[in-house]
Amino acid sequence: MPTYIDIHEIPGGVTAADVAKAHEHDAKVEGKYGVHYHKYWVNEKAGKIFCLCEAPDAEAAMQVHREAHGMMAEKIIQVEPDVANLFLGSSEADEAGAVMLPGGAHDPAIRTVLFTDIVESTSLTQKLGDEVAMDLLRIHDAVVRDALKALNGREVKHTGDGIMASFVSAAAAVRCAAQIQRELAQRAREQKNHPLKVRIGGAAGEPVERGSDIFGSTVQLAARLCSHAEPEQIVVSSVVADLCIGKGLTFRPLGEVSLKGFDQPVHAHAVEWSV
Repeated sequence: MPTYIDIHEIPGGVTAADVAKAHEHDAKVEGKYGVHYHKYWVNEKAGKIFCLCEAPDAEAAMQVHREAHGMMAEKIIQVEPDVANLFLGSSEADEAGAVMLPGGAHDPAIRTVLFTDIVESTSLTQKLGDEVAMDLLRIHDAVVRDALKALNGREVKHTGDGIMASFVSAAAAVRCAAQIQRELAQRAREQKNHPLKVRIGGAAGEPVERGSDIFGSTVQLAARLCSHAEPEQIVVSSVVADLCIGKGLTFRPLGEVSLKGFDQPVHAHAVEWSV
């Protein structure tokens, strides 16, 4: 049966108690329409709710909300369950259906997406040969995965010459990126024969920003910022920098940058890191 995410926007704000009650009403009605609402994410600050359900079709999912409490979603999209789990995680919901963060706060469903990219990977292969290039890739993968493990990042996929990852915390994503650059810089000083450099890009957003693709524009922006970054640089969107205010991280404004696929220039920031 298809899986859907729906998005509710409540300008006047929303409380966790209200959402829990609405989810309870959904559970009483959903069986009539062959629907099952698994769990939901609450962003009280933004007044948004994201619900994950299985349903025969989008209309059946909407009908459950219509009959149960009348709180209708502004948008509903079909998603692949594996894709939703990769970005949002497969964490279990509490008894009310809410997805919680460690420590008891509600998961707001905002994710930070990070890309790493080995600088001049193709020319490295041509210059050093396949065997040495593969050794460097293995080093990259180990360094990135160790940092992801330490900072609670989730690997989404390997891109061939880099890794794409997702984070609940923007600050954790930035710290992860900084740890990766420090580890590689340290290695370069100790082993000067084959220096390995990467560029990193990051962006943050809600599950559905534009179109009908889960994290579509956030992923595209993170990838483009990664391509824009200089070797050993970390470039992130202004949203990431804003989410890190008060977290003890330092950013250098880069102003507006033009990125392929984006009609308007994007405000970008470089993360200040040092060994």
